[in-house]
Amino acid sequence: MKMTMRLTGSNRPIARLVLATTLLTTMLQITRASSAQAAASVDEFKAAYAVAEAANTQAGALRNQWTATASTLADAKKAADAGNFDAAVALSKEAEALAKASIFQGTSEKQAWKAQEIR
Repeated sequence: MKMTMRLTGSNRPIARLVLATTLLTTMLQITRASSAQAAASVDEFKAAYAVAEAANTQAGALRNQWTATASTLADAKKAADAGNFDAAVALSKEAEALAKASIFQGTSEKQAWKAQEIR
């Protein structure tokens, strides 16, 4: 939808002022929203990293930590230090998935040997 404004006479300066004020207000709102998103990304990273570290610690308790998990956590930390929180959150979630997979592997292999038959 295209909006046009046609003003004549002395109303033009007022219309320009209203338009400029509206644009300025919109730009300020966008800037504030972007700043809030950046802060949320830091918090998201911290939360995701903490969950991934906890899962990796649990895998270590089962004596089944994967080296890929540790390197992915290190990469997430490097990305966060560089200010790339989107990548840091994604890497933290990947590290969490790896840690959970290693936990699953460790617990399933503890039980799987019982099902094997010696022939």
